[in-house]
Amino acid sequence: MGGRRLLRRGAAVSDPVVAARGVTLTRGDRAVLDGLSFEVPADARLLVRGESGAGKSSLFEVLGLLATPDGGRVEVHGEDAARLPERERAALRRDHFGFVFQDFRLIDDLSAYENARVPQEHAGETDEAWLDTLFERLGIEPLADRRPPTLSGGERQRVAIARALANRPSVILADEPTGQLDPSTTDDVLATLASVHEEFTRALVVVSHDPRIAGRFDDVHVLSDGRIRPE
Repeated sequence: MGGRRLLRRGAAVSDPVVAARGVTLTRGDRAVLDGLSFEVPADARLLVRGESGAGKSSLFEVLGLLATPDGGRVEVHGEDAARLPERERAALRRDHFGFVFQDFRLIDDLSAYENARVPQEHAGETDEAWLDTLFERLGIEPLADRRPPTLSGGERQRVAIARALANRPSVILADEPTGQLDPSTTDDVLATLASVHEEFTRALVVVSHDPRIAGRFDDVHVLSDGRIRPE
C-alpha cells in the first residue's frame, strides 16, 4: 500500500494532517512521551518548545514516522500509521512529510540541486520545473551547482528546505533548524520558513529550545514531563 492511499476522500481542510493520540515512548527507564496527544492542522505554523532533553526530537521522530511509539496512535490524515510495515511508513514519509534537520544532512558529493532532487528520485518522479520554482523562490538559484561544503550555514539550510518541499509534502517538520546558525542567519531562515508556510500552504511544525524564536510564532506549545500543552 502506497502512502497516498491513506488519504481519506472528502477529508476537510480543517482536519489535522498528523496527530498523536495518547502516545507513549520510553527511552531507558524514562517515559520521554507519556500519554501525549497533539494535533497539527493543515494550516498550522506552530512551535513546540522545551528544555534540552524534554523529548522534542523524540516527538519530531514519532510525528514524522521515523520512530515507533510504545503505545498510542500516530494518525496521518486520520489513519493510524504508527505500526504499519516499514515499507509503507517510508512511503508515507516520502509523500506527506518534509524534514529539516539542525545538521542539514546534505550529501557533500552532490550539488545543491542534486541534494534537493533526492526525494523525487526516491519517489521515482522527477519534476525539475518544480525544483526550479523552489530554487527561484528560495533565492538559491545561483547555488544550484555548488556542493554543500562551499555553502554557508544559511545557504545549506535553504537547500535543505528546498529538499523538504521537493515532493510537495502535507507538513514540514523542522528539528532545531536554527541550532547551528548565528542570530542574523537565524532570522533569515525563520523568515524563509514563514514564507514557505504562506506561499506553499504547507503545515509547519518547528521544535526548538531556542528562546529567541518564540516570538515568530502565534501558536506555541510547551513540551515537559512527557506531555504537551499550549503556551
